[in-house]
Amino acid sequence: MTGVFSIEFFPPKTPEGVEKLRQTRRELARLGPKYFSVTYGAGGSTRERTLETVLEIKAEGLEVAPHLSCIGASRDSIRELLHTYRAHGIRHIVALRGDLPSGMAEPGEFRYASDLVAFIRAETGDWFEIEVAAYPEMHPQARNYREDLMHFKHKVEAGADGALTQYFFNADAYFNFVADCRALGITIPIVPGIMPIANYAQLARFSAACGAEIPRWLMKKLDAYGEDTASIRAFGLDVVTALCERLLAGGVPGLHFYCLNQAALTATIWQRLGLSSAG
Repeated sequence: MTGVFSIEFFPPKTPEGVEKLRQTRRELARLGPKYFSVTYGAGGSTRERTLETVLEIKAEGLEVAPHLSCIGASRDSIRELLHTYRAHGIRHIVALRGDLPSGMAEPGEFRYASDLVAFIRAETGDWFEIEVAAYPEMHPQARNYREDLMHFKHKVEAGADGALTQYFFNADAYFNFVADCRALGITIPIVPGIMPIANYAQLARFSAACGAEIPRWLMKKLDAYGEDTASIRAFGLDVVTALCERLLAGGVPGLHFYCLNQAALTATIWQRLGLSSAG
């Protein structure tokens, strides 16, 4: 099975978290993902930890795509990071608008992700492969679906090479979004984001924050398991594996797993699907 299959980490906050992520990475690297990506906190709040994590992954001989968000950033700070990543031979960036941290009133020198993409292209030409975010179920701050679709189009026109979607559990939302993009002349690969289900309360919290819909049938079933973590995980594995199978059957260009720095669920889904990373 060919495609670009990738896995996302967040930068750990503690020495224990750093060691745990190293172990997770060792386990997931054996699956042969095309690359690992590393997130970047609101307003650049994890900038140094993101940089450290990215450079460590690169030093291990693995492909890595740092996230770069523009909210709260200056052109000089972004330019410095781009120079550092380029000096270390990193060729892949995930360019995002990012979130405005609480207490910050102004977004900084960049307002939209399209501004960041255009800046990266102006500074570095074609050095970086640039991925951007896509929202099949609409960005939670967008006023309407059409406006959100046009924001995505602007990111593509600014120079994005591909997109990673917010996670979802409704495959039709993804396929309809891609069809709408193609109708607008957007041809870049749009890779679906996949969230393994480990904890219902955590999933509900994440979904409320990012606008990802948990279908009513799924919510009720997960809620019925209560504190039975083993049953939630077993059921979640079946649900997410089936979702991935439908997406792959529909011709998606790959899958991007939000593993939350945990190896087991992503590895199990990956193995059930028989994935390889030939993309």
